[in-house]
Amino acid sequence: PTSALDPISTNKIEELLLGLKRQFTIIIVTHNMSQAARISDNSMFMFLGELIEYNNTTQMFTKPQHKKTEEYLTGVFG
Repeated sequence: PTSALDPISTNKIEELLLGLKRQFTIIIVTHNMSQAARISDNSMFMFLGELIEYNNTTQMFTKPQHKKTEEYLTGVFG
């Protein structure tokens, strides 16, 4: 949601999302893994329209359960 914004504006949007997620479910589509790690509690990885993995963000980013997820997160493809 912040791909075309400067770092200060990006930070403000992330702070807003962190506040809103206490009251709302927010779905964000991003290719920015560091941003996803900062602002999400749970993450899912989809490939070619198929849900590959859904998990706690920390768990998914540190110990993915599926090879395809790990390959994407480590830059093997994507």
